[in-house]
Amino acid sequence: MDRIAQRMFGLGTETAFEVLARAKGLEARGRDIIHLEIGEPDFDTPANVVDAGVKALREGWTHYGPSAGQMIAREAIAENFSAERGVQVGPENVVITPGAKPILFYSVLALVNPGDEVIYPDPGFPIYESVISFFGAKPVPLPLREDRQFTFDLADLEARVTDRTRMVIVNSPHNPCGSMLSRGMLEQIAELAERRDFWVLADEIYSRITYEEPHESITQFPGMLDRTIVVDGFSKTYAMTGWRLGYGIVPRDVEPHISRLMTNSNSCTASFTQVAGIEALRGPQDDVDAMVAEFRRRRDRMVEGLNAIEGISCVKPKGAFYVFPNVKELGLRSVELQDRLLEEAGVASLAGTSFGPEGEGYLRFSYANSLENIEKALGLIGNLLQKV
Repeated sequence: MDRIAQRMFGLGTETAFEVLARAKGLEARGRDIIHLEIGEPDFDTPANVVDAGVKALREGWTHYGPSAGQMIAREAIAENFSAERGVQVGPENVVITPGAKPILFYSVLALVNPGDEVIYPDPGFPIYESVISFFGAKPVPLPLREDRQFTFDLADLEARVTDRTRMVIVNSPHNPCGSMLSRGMLEQIAELAERRDFWVLADEIYSRITYEEPHESITQFPGMLDRTIVVDGFSKTYAMTGWRLGYGIVPRDVEPHISRLMTNSNSCTASFTQVAGIEALRGPQDDVDAMVAEFRRRRDRMVEGLNAIEGISCVKPKGAFYVFPNVKELGLRSVELQDRLLEEAGVASLAGTSFGPEGEGYLRFSYANSLENIEKALGLIGNLLQKV
């Protein structure tokens, strides 16, 4: 008897957590490691949000709630989304989940049939391809080009759309490249979605972490609220990764199906975290603004420092908190360079291939670390590469 179901061998993972575990192992043996691998803000959850969560616990928000989320939290999310994106949605368009990933998982499960095709960015968040394959659909990678600021040409997308295309995944601001899709590009994707009749899954988890340009959502274009699932949450914007609080903005006829998947898997999202989320959205935004400003300072130093190292070139990201430098001139495979940086220099990073085959020749560094540690890491990287 095979002890493990065959489907499990096609399910991928996130290399970031594997590298983090290796780095922690080195630290346990006395090594100093600078963590630039994990996609987590290094800031604490704002105090007013923590206080709201603690108060909710003491007031008894510790019981089961509706699978789609507490109505007061769904209302707050709908209100915030409508104001920020300039489109009108109601609480019936909101499903709250423990983290944002379940919305990605449930959307593909609910809307994509085995044998359908799903187009996704490469390089891109590795769970996209993993989930598509897990449910028996065909993953169709869409290369992101450095010479296009890690976006794509609409002709490249249209060339990949077939009669079997069921969904296209877009991610802006983007992980791992920090790129953003312009309003014009999103409008063209929206027109193509209407013309060729496919779903759009818009991963907007980094929507509040932008620098020179504002975030644009594909939902703002006519008809797109009826064919788009937006993935968003509190982890990145409010430094709430451990609270596990995410949500999807979905068409009304899709909401019951996503909610039923919640019932069958998680029952519901913890009620007290939802109360804390309301405070995050409606309370002061000073901590968010300060965090984004600090990320911008770190980004500028990281890009400047990497471009000063011989053999590395780095495009300046427009959002999120990652850089994706080109290391092809160094003549090493990305995973080899990742390993050497960790083992020899004490700098934890991720090989570009952690995000797809198009990532070969690149590394991802998260600048969710202090400027002091970033400066130290740049020195260690430069010293190692002199030996290389």
